[in-house]
Amino acid sequence: MKRLLWLAVLCGMAAFLGPGASAKGKTDRDVFKSLIDEYWATWSTGDVDKVGAYYDQSPDAVYYDVSPLKYAGWSEYKEGVKHIFDEANSVKIGANDDLKATRRGAIAWTSETFHMSEALKTGKTVELQGRHTAIWEKRAGKWIIVHEHVSIPMN
Repeated sequence: MKRLLWLAVLCGMAAFLGPGASAKGKTDRDVFKSLIDEYWATWSTGDVDKVGAYYDQSPDAVYYDVSPLKYAGWSEYKEGVKHIFDEANSVKIGANDDLKATRRGAIAWTSETFHMSEALKTGKTVELQGRHTAIWEKRAGKWIIVHEHVSIPMN
């Protein structure tokens, strides 16, 4: 009887918390807000090797960035973005406060806008607003990006 009562309490808690919340009270948005903030802070270090920990390392993964059109796999992406950091004294990237996060089991997708400030070695400063959409998969208890799309407005 105690076991049945305990099971009923657990089921009731799960129904109360819903699919977007955990027993610790964190919503999917909370989880991904922390992850996105950490992700952009890591990009801001300029250390693309550290950033790689957030990505699927498969050569079949597809990542879209501002330029060029497409990267096939993390290795290609890593090599393609190195020039941004080679030309800069510093880069600071941070998410704006418009994150949307949706999770279905071990798959999630996020979208947010971001601000980037880059101090170039030439003395010029670049400020831009961009868009970021990522598809995440939870593997071995860790969320990694399996597809990403980064873009900036044309004007």
